[in-house]
Amino acid sequence: MNINNLKEDFFKRFGKQAAYVFFCPGRVNIIGEHIDYNGGKVMPCAISLGTYLCVAENDDNLFHFECINFPETATFPIADAYTKTGKEWYNYPLGVIHYLAQTKKASHGLDMLFYGDLPIGAGLSSSASIEVLTGFAFNHLFQYGLTNKEIALLGKKAENEFIGVSSGIMDQFAVAMGKKEHAVLLNCDSLDYTYIPFKTDEYTLAIINSNKQRTLADSKYNERFTECRTALKELQLELPINHLCDIDTAEFLKHQHLIEKENVRKRAMHVITENDRVKEACNAMDEDNIKQLGKLIYQSHDSLRDDYEVSGKELDCIVEFCHDFKGCIGARMTGAGFGGCAIALVKKERFTEFSNQLIPFYTERIGYAPEVMASEIGDGVRKI
Repeated sequence: MNINNLKEDFFKRFGKQAAYVFFCPGRVNIIGEHIDYNGGKVMPCAISLGTYLCVAENDDNLFHFECINFPETATFPIADAYTKTGKEWYNYPLGVIHYLAQTKKASHGLDMLFYGDLPIGAGLSSSASIEVLTGFAFNHLFQYGLTNKEIALLGKKAENEFIGVSSGIMDQFAVAMGKKEHAVLLNCDSLDYTYIPFKTDEYTLAIINSNKQRTLADSKYNERFTECRTALKELQLELPINHLCDIDTAEFLKHQHLIEKENVRKRAMHVITENDRVKEACNAMDEDNIKQLGKLIYQSHDSLRDDYEVSGKELDCIVEFCHDFKGCIGARMTGAGFGGCAIALVKKERFTEFSNQLIPFYTERIGYAPEVMASEIGDGVRKI
């Protein structure tokens, strides 16, 4: 759907022209998986897929929510506080508005039409996209004077406290602060960040949706978190560290005997080697060595599959195909795992061939088709 079609749909629904159109991307994490809660750095980037918002003022002091992707609509009066109602999509923007209303006032009502081309539940941060989009739009319309970093933190607060999902800051930060042709090297604890040039040259960033939806509540995410804390506690018997990522692989190998259980030792191995891979990836990107980056991305998947055990047959099938496809130099699962998406660096001139071959390969193995998308590394939230 293009912008003109979106505006036409807005007019049909509300009987007026949209005054503004805003866009917030989704994100993928290039490398640095499951280390954000272990003191490591992540390397996400904003992508060209995301969420759009058409908006116009109204005189009835009401917020009207509609979305092309979902049938549910909602209307709320301007108020000082709101309450989550069920699991409907509009709770995500409502949560952001709830926290804005604690200190900021809206001077008039709004008619809002949302549309997203991000696959829902695929691990590309559709929830963070709609949260940051709402915060950015309100900040612009009512001149609240918030920075994009503050809007990202607001989105995280809505996700954690209003929606009730204990996620970190990476998703909201990446979609709020994304920069075209750059990855964001982010310390999730301090929020220190730098932009790393990510010029893919003759390669495109392919996003492959396994179409196996994953929910963190149904995964072993919390189990992995606990295992990492156990590993840290045992290593602290001899090492003065606060996080697993405070040591490198060589130091870990000298002290891995301190970790009693093999599965816990494997979890620590992934975390520490993955943190080292992030450092190597930064060097590769600084040197425009995209083939070295591709190798590190493959290694990341191997570690996530074998040591952290958060992949699965669907994601492994995609990466297996990528290994054998001559025009692909790197692929891995991205996100929490247990379904969701994989990413791959594929020669632009061979992307159609890549897609046409991967879909039947995957379908025969898994029993249903994946979705293959090409994406650019884009800017963060913005007014169109």
